[in-house]
Amino acid sequence: MSNKEYRPTLAQLRTFVTIAECKHFGTAATKLSISQPSLSQALVALETGLGVQLIERSTRKVIVTAAGEKLLPFAKATLDAAESFLSHAQGANGSLTGPLTVGIIPTAAPYILPSMLAIVDKEYPDLEPHIVEDQTKHLLSLLRDGAIDVAVMALPSEAPGMKEIPLYNEDFIVVTAQDHPFAGRQDLELSELDSLDLLLLDDGHCLHDQIIDLCRRADINPISSTTAVTRASSLTTVMQLVVAGLGSTLIPISAVPWECTRPGLATANFNPDVTANRRIGLVYRSSSSRAEEFEQFATILQRAFKDAINHAESTGIQLKQNAESIHS
Repeated sequence: MSNKEYRPTLAQLRTFVTIAECKHFGTAATKLSISQPSLSQALVALETGLGVQLIERSTRKVIVTAAGEKLLPFAKATLDAAESFLSHAQGANGSLTGPLTVGIIPTAAPYILPSMLAIVDKEYPDLEPHIVEDQTKHLLSLLRDGAIDVAVMALPSEAPGMKEIPLYNEDFIVVTAQDHPFAGRQDLELSELDSLDLLLLDDGHCLHDQIIDLCRRADINPISSTTAVTRASSLTTVMQLVVAGLGSTLIPISAVPWECTRPGLATANFNPDVTANRRIGLVYRSSSSRAEEFEQFATILQRAFKDAINHAESTGIQLKQNAESIHS
């Protein structure tokens, strides 16, 4: 029987949520930086106070009970609300202060982070950004679990329970070896990608999927290429493969200053009438009450992207520049 006077603590709710997510007491204790006995005591106190079994324990596995599954979303919402309360208490009217954990995809992180962090350091000294670089599906999982506050990724995220702030559209540029027939061209058509041995990032990277989708628009299947089996986990590695003559690739223009200035590489642009780009946005939980802060943070990201584009233009590499900020 539940105690009607009982009120769970945030620590107890966090214990329940973490155990439910990890499905393992030892892993949950490590994640919360507490001992396993303390973890168990907190869960027992919560279950006793509520008069409900939330977690079924056995020697082999941890199971969230039916009652636990029903109550889990409310526990997460309570923790989100508490975090939002603290965030708002640290600043006035939703100003950007305190901790902010930002997830970001690997094909954007190296190129906009330097500017973003410089802006934060200069103009938002009370903001404490924490950066998590990972693939889209992992970032969405971290968002759902409350491990990160926002994620910078390609849109649409198509994730339930999330809201999106579109930030900018970014063109793709073709990168080839310097002696390739496409080198320096400014009038490529999508259909001409069929003549390239395209080098792709590993599955799971959104850029991999974006290139595949672009090719499908022209009825091209790059996976059928013999060299498409050659994949890498970073754009830097892909560039080295291009230099070695193993194929060509497509990259977002914000990556140009860091990836295209090495010897042995050349670039080519699509015809101005060809749409070959990606949309990047900020994604956050619809249950979060920090939307006003995230809108502010979105403007910082836009400025960082513009800085990256200005840097790209300063390299002297000719760009098809249709990139635009779309957040208002």
